[in-house]
Amino acid sequence: MVHVVDVHKSFGSLHAVRGVTFELRAGQVAGLLGPNGAGKTTTIRMITGSLNPDAGSVLIGGHDTIDSPTAARRRVGYLPETTPLYQEMKVREFLAYRLRLYGIARTFRRKAVEYAMDRCRVREVAERKIGVLSKGYRQRVGLAAALAHNPPVLILDEPTNGLDPTQIRETRELIRELAKDRTMLICSHILPEVERLCDRIIILAGGRVRADGTTTELTRLKGATYLVQAREPRTGDSERLLKMWQSLPHVTDVIGRRPTGSTPTSAAGWTEWVITTKAGSADIREHIWTAATEAGLQVREMRSETPTLENVFMQVLEESEREAHPPATGTQTPTQTPAVRGEAA
Repeated sequence: MVHVVDVHKSFGSLHAVRGVTFELRAGQVAGLLGPNGAGKTTTIRMITGSLNPDAGSVLIGGHDTIDSPTAARRRVGYLPETTPLYQEMKVREFLAYRLRLYGIARTFRRKAVEYAMDRCRVREVAERKIGVLSKGYRQRVGLAAALAHNPPVLILDEPTNGLDPTQIRETRELIRELAKDRTMLICSHILPEVERLCDRIIILAGGRVRADGTTTELTRLKGATYLVQAREPRTGDSERLLKMWQSLPHVTDVIGRRPTGSTPTSAAGWTEWVITTKAGSADIREHIWTAATEAGLQVREMRSETPTLENVFMQVLEESEREAHPPATGTQTPTQTPAVRGEAA
């Protein structure tokens, strides 16, 4: 439904988008994540036809945004971060006006307006001026305007920006409902929101796609962390135990510390070992338990911590930052991990 193929965009000396490629299937809901300056807004504007790429192509339903801009735009509904609304217009009037801009025939406009108002739950304010509506209702009107011409693709940029908790919940419910019968791309800084709404996540950083996959796929590709609280069999064994943990399969890092939340008295003799494994490795809890038993450790707690989307997001940003600002020549560079990628979408 949406094909973004090796697109580039520069503004003077700033290369904002550097070869971004992804495809959205019909009925898919994808989240677009990235820090400020990652190229998200520029990418969205190229998809919606507001900007032309310097290189590469964008196709919406098979229509190129450069060769067939009108046909491509008619297949996209776009809700920008700052919703463009005419404050003095009434809701019904504004939606009809938007349909005129899309070239919808007069005989179909009324039915389309009614459809959009019903889907976005703004019928009760149809005859009120947009300027007097609450922020939540204005956001719904913006969604109705993006939906009125019944496009197969919806692109939402920060759809819950500035809303209170109740309005956020209502907007999320509305988005879930709209996602049942169309392809959606949601751009947001709120990671939990993306996890709740999207079945696929694309992370941009430095103008490039750094990660692409479902939440499960992406978190699986980040190393797991195991926390083991154990009492050493005798004083001074820390160095030996450190080497023991480091020798276990797939382990990349081991840290020994005082147990989290403990006091000096309750921590006496106990050490909390934080054991990190490499990306994609198997569960090593059995190896940890066997090693602890053979070493004569008294273990009072062992648990694994599942990586979160936030963990993956921060890892991707750190890798991008290292790539953009490599250490000076002659300094030792830490081993870099390849860009995190899930299975092909």
